[in-house]
Amino acid sequence: MSETRRVLVIEDDPHIARLLQLHLRNAGYETTLATEGARGVQLLNRGGWDALILDLMLPEVDGLEICRQARTQARYMPIIIVSARTGETERIQGLNLGADDYVTKPFSAPELLARLNALFRRQQAMSDTLKRDAGVLHFAGLSVDPLSRHAILNEQVLDLTPREFDLLYFFARHPGEIFSRLDLLIQVWGYQHEGYEHTVNTHINRLRIKLEIDPSQPQLIVTVWGQGYKFLPPGSEG
Repeated sequence: MSETRRVLVIEDDPHIARLLQLHLRNAGYETTLATEGARGVQLLNRGGWDALILDLMLPEVDGLEICRQARTQARYMPIIIVSARTGETERIQGLNLGADDYVTKPFSAPELLARLNALFRRQQAMSDTLKRDAGVLHFAGLSVDPLSRHAILNEQVLDLTPREFDLLYFFARHPGEIFSRLDLLIQVWGYQHEGYEHTVNTHINRLRIKLEIDPSQPQLIVTVWGQGYKFLPPGSEG
């Protein structure tokens, strides 16, 4: 790594926290620990973090709320949830709030480190792609700027989360093409597991609320029944 990446770990189990800190430091990451949710929020809001490893069951402020707050920040960073909660509901909820990965306890620290490294590689690859294809995408009334990460619709800047912007930008780069939920999961989220597909539906619904005149009758991000979704730029023919 050209510069040391800073990882915030919010975990109330001291044994797991120390184990994570040891492996992360050995891998060259600068690591800061918080063992309570409120303290974790304080550190999170200081900014400058490159990744967040987050337990769900925390005193004072739970991990889902911290994940939600992290995704309201302008700077995007990989988030990995580590939790003893193994149910599908918790996993889907965490991913819907913006987590990039969900690891259940007990887990292998080297495997978690490998997952973090993979997320950083994907993030770098996306950054390289943006620099290569840095031109603003213009449609009738809609522009999407990959460098400033701003999308403007009818002269109004859209209030998008980092993942919503990634999803819109991907669609805008492939107008008229049909993508299944699994396709989008792989291309935008970097997952290859069908069990996470519900998070695609949630993000598309949220994006439609911000894009469409009538989200119940979408004209821009449309459903192709039995196949997936496609983006129809403003002014185009469906």
